[in-house]
Amino acid sequence: MPKPNSLQGSLDLLVLKILSRRPRLHGYAIMTAIEEMSGEVLRAEEGSLYPALHRMEEAGWIRAQWITKDSGRRARIYELTATGKKQLDAEESRWQAVTSAVNQILRTV
Repeated sequence: MPKPNSLQGSLDLLVLKILSRRPRLHGYAIMTAIEEMSGEVLRAEEGSLYPALHRMEEAGWIRAQWITKDSGRRARIYELTATGKKQLDAEESRWQAVTSAVNQILRTV
């Protein structure tokens, strides 16, 4: 059984999808959204999420901005770019193809 925190190739897809629905989230909110939206099945660890966010920012898929919250604490928030929307579409298509192939094998074996 896979570990709940091993997203194995789906982290980019999940982050992009969450930011497409809920823009301007900080990293902890993204981690929480993955866990809550998956019914507590999936969990992104800080050691995986933050490098992925940095990589996606470098690729131009997301944009980051520092804000000061009402509490006075600074937070880095993320939002999807136009390039990120195109990447999300590509990631969703790839995921559909992979899950379809896995389901086909599961039905025939």
